[in-house]
Amino acid sequence: MERSIYKKLIEWKNKEGRRPLILNGARQVGKTYILQAFGKNEYKKLAFFSLDRNKKAVEVFEKGGSTTDMLIALSAISQTDITPNDTLMVLDEIQDCPKALESLKFFCEDVPDIHIIVAGSLLGLSLHGGVSYPVGKVEELRLYPMNFIEFLDAMDKPQLVKILKEGNWNVINLLESEFISLLRQYYYVGGMPAAVLAYVQQKGLQEVRSIQKQIIQDYRRDFSKHAPEREVPRINMVWDSIPAQLAKKNKKFIYGAVKKSARAADFELAIQWLIDAGLTYKVQRVNAPRLPFKFYEELNAFKLFMLDVGLMGAMSETSAESMLVGESIFSEYKDAFTELFVFTQLKSQDISLYYHAVEKSTIEIDFLAQWHDRVVPIEVKAEVNVKSKSLHTFITNNPELKGLRFSMLPYKDQDWIINVPLYACLVPFNLLGI
Repeated sequence: MERSIYKKLIEWKNKEGRRPLILNGARQVGKTYILQAFGKNEYKKLAFFSLDRNKKAVEVFEKGGSTTDMLIALSAISQTDITPNDTLMVLDEIQDCPKALESLKFFCEDVPDIHIIVAGSLLGLSLHGGVSYPVGKVEELRLYPMNFIEFLDAMDKPQLVKILKEGNWNVINLLESEFISLLRQYYYVGGMPAAVLAYVQQKGLQEVRSIQKQIIQDYRRDFSKHAPEREVPRINMVWDSIPAQLAKKNKKFIYGAVKKSARAADFELAIQWLIDAGLTYKVQRVNAPRLPFKFYEELNAFKLFMLDVGLMGAMSETSAESMLVGESIFSEYKDAFTELFVFTQLKSQDISLYYHAVEKSTIEIDFLAQWHDRVVPIEVKAEVNVKSKSLHTFITNNPELKGLRFSMLPYKDQDWIINVPLYACLVPFNLLGI
């Protein structure tokens, strides 16, 4: 299955002044698969080490020594001569060997022509106190679950991918019914590679759901493995509350919805653990649509989103029938799934997102994005009924801005707002008229 990050990996390989690369992301988003494919396709040799299983390789890093000696030892263990420029060395599950992470500094300084990529869970990489992170000596990329365009690629729809990437609105509008059908499927399957692969191979909807539930269970085991024992119940409570929090009209995270009378201090650490694991994302509220957004953050007000729409469907036990056949996916469940869908798609492009709301007012802007030096207010609607006063009032008060609405209506560029179909939310901003 083709992943968009592949092009970024090639750019890294070919750039001058290349440094060791850290590929991070949540568990089971496809890091191992993409690195093995990249190494086999783009290099003469691949030296791959899974540090959770390869104890000999771990021992090399634990003992230390010169980079030359470590490379000789690793070459012997892998039975692959690790030589400059033609070999990719991959250290997978690096969270199981903190000393390997530390060693990247010396590889960068001593043997810059050795191509090294390390991968590991965000949670594991964030936990090792006392380990010197190689600041300034590494580069980083982040892998997310498969977005809608990657899903279309996996479904063997290259023409649809081409149409979306080119922003060919006349054709996009003509193919509305096909796009909607595929969007429904994506809502159910989501973007976890194992679930997508099962669906592509026609193993059945129940198999897809079984895989999703297994992934969720694996995440829960990670909580127990990595988190302090006293925090595990709180982490589970926050994680379990996210679908219901997103289903509320006001999606601001409410501690009392997790546990009656709860306060921020009760769950702050649990939330941070989920963020560190790459399983949830915090979207802060800003009190003004001004750049830089960081200056206007309200730290006590935020939304929490999970990493994948398919996993949320599994957690909320939303049936295949309601998502693939009925209208409830775009009505009863509209707020929960649609806003999460838009968020994950924009996030997969590393777009920073905030939201705007005014206390004691009905005005709320679902997202604020930064596009170059411009603020882009974004409204998300699940249906063709897009009547809302919030965005119109917001643009009236900020006439220098132009709104962007994702809905089930076709593309239309108006004076104050551009409507884009939900299934086309990955069309590049520069092709939207923003």
